[in-house]
Amino acid sequence: MAAAPAAGSGAGRGRRAAATVAAWGGWGGRPRPGNILLQLRQGQLTGRGLVRAVQFTETFLAERDKQSKWSGIPQLLLKLYATSHLHSDFTECQNILKEISPLLSMEAMAFVTEERKLTQETTYPNTYIFDLFGGVDLLVEILMRPTISIRGQKLKISDEMSKDCLSILYNTCVCTEGVTKRLAEKNDFVIFLFTLMTSKKTFLQTATLIEDILGVKKEMIRLDEVPNLSSLVSNFDQQQLANFCRILAVTISEMDTGNDDKHTLLAKNAQQKKSLSLGPSAAEINQAALLSIPGFVERLCKLATRKVSESTGTASFLQELEEWYTWLDNALVLDALMRVANEESEHNQASIVFPPPGASEENGLPHTSTRTQLPQSMKIMHEIMYKLEVLYVLCVLLMGRQRNQVHRMIAEFKLIPGLNNLFDKLIWRKHSASALVLHGHNQNCDCSPDITLKIQFLRLLQSFSDHHENKYLLLNNQELNELSAISLKANIPEVEAVLNTDRSLVCDGKRGLLTRLLQVMKKEPAESSFRFWQARAVESFLRGTTSYADQMFLLKRGLLEHILYCIVDSECKSRDVLQSYFDLLGELMKFNVDAFKRFNKYINTDAKFQVFLKQINSSLVDSNMLVRCVTLSLDRFENQVDMKVAEVLSECRLLAYISQVPTQMSFLFRLINIIHVQTLTQENVSCLNTSLVILMLARRKERLPLYLRLLQRMEHSKKYPGFLLNNFHNLLRFWQQHYLHKDKDSTCLENSSCISFSYWKETVSILLNPDRQSPSALVSYIEEPYMDIDRDFTEE
Repeated sequence: MAAAPAAGSGAGRGRRAAATVAAWGGWGGRPRPGNILLQLRQGQLTGRGLVRAVQFTETFLAERDKQSKWSGIPQLLLKLYATSHLHSDFTECQNILKEISPLLSMEAMAFVTEERKLTQETTYPNTYIFDLFGGVDLLVEILMRPTISIRGQKLKISDEMSKDCLSILYNTCVCTEGVTKRLAEKNDFVIFLFTLMTSKKTFLQTATLIEDILGVKKEMIRLDEVPNLSSLVSNFDQQQLANFCRILAVTISEMDTGNDDKHTLLAKNAQQKKSLSLGPSAAEINQAALLSIPGFVERLCKLATRKVSESTGTASFLQELEEWYTWLDNALVLDALMRVANEESEHNQASIVFPPPGASEENGLPHTSTRTQLPQSMKIMHEIMYKLEVLYVLCVLLMGRQRNQVHRMIAEFKLIPGLNNLFDKLIWRKHSASALVLHGHNQNCDCSPDITLKIQFLRLLQSFSDHHENKYLLLNNQELNELSAISLKANIPEVEAVLNTDRSLVCDGKRGLLTRLLQVMKKEPAESSFRFWQARAVESFLRGTTSYADQMFLLKRGLLEHILYCIVDSECKSRDVLQSYFDLLGELMKFNVDAFKRFNKYINTDAKFQVFLKQINSSLVDSNMLVRCVTLSLDRFENQVDMKVAEVLSECRLLAYISQVPTQMSFLFRLINIIHVQTLTQENVSCLNTSLVILMLARRKERLPLYLRLLQRMEHSKKYPGFLLNNFHNLLRFWQQHYLHKDKDSTCLENSSCISFSYWKETVSILLNPDRQSPSALVSYIEEPYMDIDRDFTEE
């Protein structure tokens, strides 16, 4: 007999059908098992013909079951259909479900353990037969019976029966290809599932099924269509709310990949124009719906910051985890174990044990005995898994349209000081080299709970600090006083945001969250993936209008020396880490004479400086923000009359290098040459803006025509006249379209460069002047035969 398709199998439907027909022959005589399954499969796809067990007689099904070993599932479905009609009391119906459930749960358990390979070779698995004979559709109808009214009264089914239906549906989704997608297409059913979360008895099964369904649903569900959403969420206990965050992660994140740094700006702009005409996206509507629920953000903050029992030491924690982590392939298992553990604790019953691989009770819940006790340390992992989901939801809300509202609430509910108190014991707790990894992943995989929590924490800090005055909540009172002292000593006005910071909402303890982050950052191994996220989080604290006090606060803690060690001495190879370190170094040094002195003190030999230049020149996409910051700093220093500045200008290798016109022209030529309108992304558009900074500063010194003439000469030397300036002309046309309609981007350009946006716009307009007699217009340097400046952006 031909084998059934495995879960997630890529085999084509046509090949399966052909194989079945070949195995069972033609249509002569009475239908054979292969013919039946083929007809059922075709009926499932078309909605016509054989689609359910009820279309066969019980005698016929029993006869075929003996040959095909269907485990009696079609006959059970026939009985289930007969006992689940509208006027049934469902008593017999529930008994039948109890018979079906273990037939499917063992297969599902095998699919999520190492035994899945054996199951894939099984002939027509029980879940496949259950689905083919209409079991999935029948259970959906049974679950939705409460939506039907008879004589003004709605039908009711017990929580226990709902729970059995949900578990069977989930197990079928796990094992059989296409079931989850079919359920996702039933929008009324998906919405109805949310109402089943009102009961604690059915909550876990419902939440897990919804999570799987939404993961494959093509169109995002709208939470405002869920009946009584506010009441539903408000009545969740904290454990249920944490579970619900797994569902929210799917409903509030934009499905389109346009937010990816690798996605082209052309495509993003087109999508934004389309979105403006369509109104708010489903994700934005869902975010607004959640924020309208009283106390929602406050409860998330409490979940994120609640403490965990530390009764189990780290060493025994890891040892205990190794005994059972391979069994935890989905969150339902862990939540079910925790729930049973809590119930057992309340009733002083037997200890909970982990089943051996492949063994389970009905619905996937663990056995009870006194042989192997449930490890106390599971509470720590349970809390970690909860917190990473909660932090993700808060992070998405922080980046949404209601960002200021969320910022205000997060500050008020003391999320930052709460995370600071958890930093050492939970978020960045020490662990052995043999750290836990989830089943199916390796030690360096970002999917393990410990690693995911750290990354999610760093992403939250990045979103929280980025261009927002609340960033000073990452410090404690003593550190805020230090910022004030730095400003006083430098005889500069204190930062207004520091003065306005509510001291009752800042971090407590000896160190604030930013300082703690710097400490672990400096201890991180050279090739650690955390370096990227750590640098991004610290850089976000410096973004915006340059603050000398903020820079000095970090310089005094050895951050510049650490960055230079990673770039020069460890000769970091990771492009992502290098880019994040160059960006951070640029923000740290910009306009800061003391930073350049420290740089020169560390890079104190020509050999070191050459290694540093090699890293810069290896990828300008990664290092161009540093080039921009040094160029801007040089321009400011040259216009200052100060002995300290003059000393730095005369001694600093980096400033001397950037000050040379050939160096600037080399950077300018390469920056323009590595980007094109069709390949511009959020990641590399900085190259275009850095090239503009170089030309704006040249314009200030009335040297813009010189720089354009040099670019023309460099073109000719490469034997490609016009290729660079035509490309630059197209890039600047796109720049006008992109930035003149986006307030946030223009504000960022102005704040980060200390050049008014009007000067940016004027410079671009001058460069795009169509008058070939203008000495500052690009067209004046493109010879007529090579002119190609009107190409449509969409052309390749």
